[in-house]
Amino acid sequence: MSSNADARPRRGNTRQRIQDVALELFAERGYEKTSLREIAERLEVTKAALYYHFKTKEDILGSLFEDLARPTDELIEWAAEQPRTLETKQEILRRYSEALAGAERLFRFMQENQATMRDLQAGEEFKARMLRLLDVLREPDAPLTDQVRCFSALFSMHAGLFALKDVEGDPEEKRRAILEVATDLVTQAHSDRESR
Repeated sequence: MSSNADARPRRGNTRQRIQDVALELFAERGYEKTSLREIAERLEVTKAALYYHFKTKEDILGSLFEDLARPTDELIEWAAEQPRTLETKQEILRRYSEALAGAERLFRFMQENQATMRDLQAGEEFKARMLRLLDVLREPDAPLTDQVRCFSALFSMHAGLFALKDVEGDPEEKRRAILEVATDLVTQAHSDRESR
């Protein structure tokens, strides 16, 4: 089992292996240039065995996003029921940071395949989910500067996943540093609101 699999357990070993190999090939060759046949060959399984789990490349990619979507949707639902306090917003970021653990390769894929992401259902769903998450972080009537701070907090959490991959340090330390920056941005946005 790969170290990524250990860091982020998923349902079913075969499903997980398919997802991991597909992401490797998407990174090496690009999403558009990778075929299901190549994924099956790298896995050393028949195309029929691969079809048992996933009918298309988009199905594989969609499953990766579902793994991230589940905890994010639960977080958004939880946040909607909470008071809009600074403590709640900080907890949202903390929980989201935990949900992102192990998703570095998926975010690297999104960064390197932006045009493809725009055309895929998973990309649209991810964008809509991020807008809902942003809505629970920012105040509806917040000045533009504070809205940018909240947006930047989420962006820094996403970009930090792949931007820091070559920076020396413990992955957990990196995650905490990214979380601290995101929390600082949201705290500043919230503090500006209270001082008005």
